[in-house]
Amino acid sequence: MTFSAAMLRARREAIRWHLLSAINLSRPVGINTAALLPIVQSVYLDATHQEIRRELDYLEEREMVRIARDPLDHWFVDLTRLGIDFVEYTVDAQPGVARPRITQG
Repeated sequence: MTFSAAMLRARREAIRWHLLSAINLSRPVGINTAALLPIVQSVYLDATHQEIRRELDYLEEREMVRIARDPLDHWFVDLTRLGIDFVEYTVDAQPGVARPRITQG
């Protein structure tokens, strides 16, 4: 099955939001990438560890997460101040992450 560029983009952006949300719930301790994979797989069954790392790398470049890498190549992730503010909706939405809009009813 092939996916359109728009579908792949939507998937990447949604995965980034799910990662940020899960990492936020792990505060102040942080979380290992092995624990993040099943969380993302609950939404995208075919998600891979490599895909999780790719999206975390993107979020690290955007200064939304900090990644500690050990000599055995384990990744331990925590949110930065910007990541916390983004998840808590105290800063404007960032492109590249599918953060749900807050609506007032």
